[in-house]
Amino acid sequence: MRLKALWVAVSLLAVPGVALAQSPLDGFKKAAGKQVGDTAKAALEKKINSKLKQEASKNQCSFKSGTDVLEPGCDQKLKNLAGVLVDAKKQLDSGGVKNYKFEVSGHTDSAGDAAKNKQLSEKRAAVIVKELVARGVLKNEILSVGRGSEQMLVKPDDTAAKKAKNRRYEVQVRF
Repeated sequence: MRLKALWVAVSLLAVPGVALAQSPLDGFKKAAGKQVGDTAKAALEKKINSKLKQEASKNQCSFKSGTDVLEPGCDQKLKNLAGVLVDAKKQLDSGGVKNYKFEVSGHTDSAGDAAKNKQLSEKRAAVIVKELVARGVLKNEILSVGRGSEQMLVKPDDTAAKKAKNRRYEVQVRF
């Protein structure tokens, strides 16, 4: 009898996973918790990005034609947009989200050279980022991306009004 008990004890030490075995449901519980966390994070991302898209659209600033120089009258719009980003940061932080960046993407219409439009959209996005940082958005939490005319809102952009809709910047949070 003692020999059998000793053998069981040695066997358990030889296979540590057996001695520390968990309920088969523990793995499912962890996976479900992760899914709930991911689902909540995805819902928060969707909510924030919807608000950011709406506010960026409402607070668009114009640039002088063919340049990255802002037209006069953008100060209040940029203050509004910065405020929305600060609020979004608070929501993300309170939701326990740690690794995120705000992305400002610049877009152009289809007129002109595609490579030049891409460069121009990069410069314009960088200007918006610089302005948002000057208004309280942390530099390490925001980045700029130029998209050129890759993601037009209106196709074809064959009128002045359609071209104007495609010349824009968008803001979103990325995880």
